[in-house]
Amino acid sequence: MKFEISDDLVHKAKIPHDIFLTNLIGNHILWFVAALGLVRSYWQPLALVPIFSFVALFYTLWRARKSQDHWYVWVHWQIAAERSRIFIYMLLAVLVVWFLGWIGFTYFDMKKVAVMALIGGVGILPIMVTVLILILMESDALHQASSCRLGKSAVKRYPYPEDVVVLEYDSDEDAHVEAEEGVKS
Repeated sequence: MKFEISDDLVHKAKIPHDIFLTNLIGNHILWFVAALGLVRSYWQPLALVPIFSFVALFYTLWRARKSQDHWYVWVHWQIAAERSRIFIYMLLAVLVVWFLGWIGFTYFDMKKVAVMALIGGVGILPIMVTVLILILMESDALHQASSCRLGKSAVKRYPYPEDVVVLEYDSDEDAHVEAEEGVKS
């Protein structure tokens, strides 16, 4: 659905998606790859990846929770917060896999190569796939924020208030249902 939203609100609605995409692309892809090249000499740049990530993710969750913005901006914070939660769960799963790998290496005499394969295949690969999927989803959300649109599921989950003007429905059926609900009220 397309809504009548001011340019100021559109700018504010794009902020949570910008933060999330900066974390995914700038931190988890660009900075991570650059830090891997330095890891034998300096481990600190690699340690900044999870620190920056958790700060960005928890800021998004905190900001979404305390948001008292206009409905359109609030919804975009909620969308980014939902995806932040998914990413946090994935990062926690990787930490569990790393911990299990460490236990296997330290206490069960697993070979280093086997532990690395476990961490890479069960830990890192799912994170990489999740990052790519979330980049696609957030890019679409950023585009929707800039074009004053929201998907059906977001509108259904976060119904818009009466003072928000709908410019365009996704289908004629939605417009018909909306008109019937307006008549019932």
